[in-house]
Amino acid sequence: MIGRILKNTDKKCLYKFLYNMGVKGTLSFARYKQRLKKGDFFPAFHFISVTDDCNLNCQGCWVTHKKKNARMSPETLDRIINETKAKGSYFFGILGGEPLMYKPLFEVLRKHPDCYFQLFTNGTLLTKEVAEELRKLSNVTPLISFEGDEMIADVRRRGKDIYRRTLDAVENATGAGLITGVAMSVCKSNMQLALSDEFINSLIQKNVAYLWYYIYRPVGAESTVELALDKAEIQQLRQFMVDARSRFDMAIIDAYWDQDGNGLCPAATGLSHHINASGFIEPCPVIQFATDNVSDKPLENIYRESVFLKQLKNEILKKTNGCIIMEDPQWLVEMVEKHHAADTSGRENEISRLKSMPLVPSHGSGVPVPEKGWIYRFAKKRAFFGLGAYG
Repeated sequence: MIGRILKNTDKKCLYKFLYNMGVKGTLSFARYKQRLKKGDFFPAFHFISVTDDCNLNCQGCWVTHKKKNARMSPETLDRIINETKAKGSYFFGILGGEPLMYKPLFEVLRKHPDCYFQLFTNGTLLTKEVAEELRKLSNVTPLISFEGDEMIADVRRRGKDIYRRTLDAVENATGAGLITGVAMSVCKSNMQLALSDEFINSLIQKNVAYLWYYIYRPVGAESTVELALDKAEIQQLRQFMVDARSRFDMAIIDAYWDQDGNGLCPAATGLSHHINASGFIEPCPVIQFATDNVSDKPLENIYRESVFLKQLKNEILKKTNGCIIMEDPQWLVEMVEKHHAADTSGRENEISRLKSMPLVPSHGSGVPVPEKGWIYRFAKKRAFFGLGAYG
């Protein structure tokens, strides 16, 4: 895998990946752990939704059907990045909506060549011209989402010819020499594809560097609960990922299990938090409640003073190592009401939705499957790579 990536990646992109993402990312995680020992909490990295706008309308999306879409100002995005850098963290996940619809995006990223950005995109707007702009920036890895094959992708995305357009995006990205990732939100309708040797090998042939699996979470206005995996399927996915790490010429990433195979909630551990397009600080993208906004005060002060965020981190871990919104949405409602947290979904009905949501299994159940390879064990224990919060 290393030889393949060295050969096919633009040299400046490769340098930025190794230094900004690898070296500086690992150091930022170490600083985060040192802060925790001192009782000074500030996340290791941030995931930022820059816009609610999107050109698709996917099942289980937490952004769609808002009463009014928000777009973060470039000044706010720039300030978030600068305040996070001041704490020694240089990695950011950029989400939407569809972040490629956010017009100031490249302008802001260009101001921060010392950072590394993971761009979560559906790929339909990732043209050759966009890929070339990303190559010039050199500090961005596009993470292109696959939701199924020719038939399933159109149903999941509610679009036309989505699978082919996504494949084109991958070829545009790798053709420009970018470190390129593919994401799979694994659910009942696409699990066969997700665990297919043929599919994974096809991505390797296109020079994809990493494949990021996360389980489908039934959230948003149209949560489509019937797509959620059952316990046996989650166990099957976990076992497949551990085995696949040694079988395929590609990095296999997940966000749900530690090096010993125990479930984890990155938001509850405090590794990262999500800032939505309106500036509200949420534990993760699917817990759409907040008591704090980046416009209120500096980030450092918010994390030091926010009772809501602190209580969630402490109490979720007493309930589950999995996903609280799947396993016990009623408890989350009680916490939200206790702290008078605002509904940040943009739909103004998130509490009532959670009250009526059925319980579904998450990654917190099942038999632990420890990592086999020392590289993955080290990465999950000592570095932040593989411990993302988008999950």
